[in-house]
Amino acid sequence: MTRGRFAPSPTGRMHLGNIAAALLSWLSARAQGGVWLLRIEDLDPQRSKREYSRLIEDDLHWLGLDWDEGGLDGRGDAAPYSQSLRGDIYARFLERINATGYTYPCRCTRAEIMATQAPHQSDGRIVYGGRCRPESLPAHGADFAGASTRIYVPDRTIAFTDVLYGPQQFNLAREVGDFILRRADGAWSYQLAVVVDDALMGVTEVVRGSDLLLSAAQQIYLYRLLGLEPPRFAHVPLLCNAEGRRLSKRDGSLNMEHLRASYTPGQITGRLAALLGLLPDYAEITPAELIAEFSWQKITPSETITISNLS
Repeated sequence: MTRGRFAPSPTGRMHLGNIAAALLSWLSARAQGGVWLLRIEDLDPQRSKREYSRLIEDDLHWLGLDWDEGGLDGRGDAAPYSQSLRGDIYARFLERINATGYTYPCRCTRAEIMATQAPHQSDGRIVYGGRCRPESLPAHGADFAGASTRIYVPDRTIAFTDVLYGPQQFNLAREVGDFILRRADGAWSYQLAVVVDDALMGVTEVVRGSDLLLSAAQQIYLYRLLGLEPPRFAHVPLLCNAEGRRLSKRDGSLNMEHLRASYTPGQITGRLAALLGLLPDYAEITPAELIAEFSWQKITPSETITISNLS
């Protein structure tokens, strides 16, 4: 059975791009007769707020996107479904990875890394150059006190097939370098937490923005290292504002507070359906009615979709 999920970060009100990803994930799971779960990715204690988690749930209910497991009430066998409550679980999996000998302590500051590396390609991403990597690996018995935990990545290609974008290949050593699993302050990395959670929650399909294609390669590397089966990935075009920047929670006119005051759920769903190619023209429609129209083949795998408003 297909098990999809939506995993928002409660750092602000959801915007239309978040809703587009949630809608496509929900439609794919429902069209396959599957299960859809809601996980709260509140790893950042400074920015995450429970009030935003409640608003996320309320907005999803208002739109007609129901979930079978998860949420703040933790309904389901894999509870808790809030990442801030799953630290002990991540620690057990980090121990398993440490046992391979391919993690090592890193005491580099961000400034030190920025000063010694050139931005990768045109997106400003920094490739870690291995400043703290031990001379020989495996590196068993390393002292991680007061340091971040980095994982060695080999100079080889990670390949997978994305539902929308087709065959993908990434060389992690060249495109990201050894990456962090746990920060020096104890915070868990997104990459480790997502792999552990999706595996333990039985997620078989991950639908999310195309900006996370590289993350899929990092996560597949961790899945294989842990002997786990990766899910199917479906990355979707990012919604951008009129200036060409991808939507953020600062785009007030396209966040849920403004949208709920200006449109009905059916109008929002209908506009998104036409924008994504699920409907040939705009028509007011509910998510439940849209299930019959859903097909990944209808969606064009462009990098971005520009939208200024829903009018």
